[in-house]
Amino acid sequence: MRLVASGVCGSDIHVLHGRSNAVTFPMVLGHEGAGVVESVGPGVDGLAPGDHVVLALYGPCHACPSCARGRFVHCSGAARVAAIFGRMADGSTRLRTTDGQPLHPMVGTGTLAEHAVVRAAQVVKVDDDLPLDVLCLAGCGVTTGLGAVFNIAGVATGDTVAVVGCGGVGLNVVQGARIAGATAIVAVDTNPAKLDLARSVGATHTVDTSPGSVHGASLPGETSRTQNGIAEMVGEIVPGGVDFAFEVVGSPELVADTFLATRPGGTCVMVSAMPPGATIPIDGRALFSDRRLRGCIGGNNVPAVDIPRITALHRQGRLDLDALVSARRPLDDVATAIDETARGAVARSVVVL
Repeated sequence: MRLVASGVCGSDIHVLHGRSNAVTFPMVLGHEGAGVVESVGPGVDGLAPGDHVVLALYGPCHACPSCARGRFVHCSGAARVAAIFGRMADGSTRLRTTDGQPLHPMVGTGTLAEHAVVRAAQVVKVDDDLPLDVLCLAGCGVTTGLGAVFNIAGVATGDTVAVVGCGGVGLNVVQGARIAGATAIVAVDTNPAKLDLARSVGATHTVDTSPGSVHGASLPGETSRTQNGIAEMVGEIVPGGVDFAFEVVGSPELVADTFLATRPGGTCVMVSAMPPGATIPIDGRALFSDRRLRGCIGGNNVPAVDIPRITALHRQGRLDLDALVSARRPLDDVATAIDETARGAVARSVVVL
């Protein structure tokens, strides 16, 4: 396929900084891609040259024990596992360096490039009239954020929600909570610009936890500033704690504080990946109140289901993808896109090819 656009995600930064185990070097970064099919191999059905597509984080094999039980996100098929490390099911890769050495696409996609060769199972066809430079985000950030709300937490009308971390994924958790009908959505971040974005896509309250901020009263549409812990501040806005809290930063300490922001019987979803070997410091006594802590693999999404849902919500005007794109960069300026992502200066930078 010919890539048209690719988002730069925090997972790309994890690879660069040595915080990911799913790496085989040399590697082509990028996994939030969209483009146009140029050719298909024998046995590929439902895709043809000229089709507009979004690339998915993974594609289930439909044959392993997990897939047989409908647990596609836990697929253990050889093709899915090999793709995590940038290989085809037979252990090979279709890419080469200029001197002929094997080159590995990130999670089997490698979207920060002009072309990609991918398994058909990782490709989802989309309507030709939809903009690929925003739909590319459906490959990871949007599916992860919405999936955490719909597929893992199961947020319903009338529930209360806290979202800690309002980057590209966190903003989609906010949007998912709004779409699901949450009555209170508390967005927490250290960056006022991201809190403004969170408010624009559905947050009812925002909390600024930047160093040196001053505690203040919280009203709908206003930003509170606090030196207290997240649990205490969320508790002032939603007495007793929220039904669902989402940690979207990847900090063990923040997970622990976000967990305590839930009410008895509430659920905390750990959306972002933890550093290898990280330990979450939760007081075991908090579990006696029937609180639950859940993990998340890309929002537990099934690409063939979740990506069409995203495109439908976007077309209906219920899901704002344009607000997520803070900057568009050419491939020659990918270093700038990576730097501004690493600094947290953007919701998403999109590399347009």
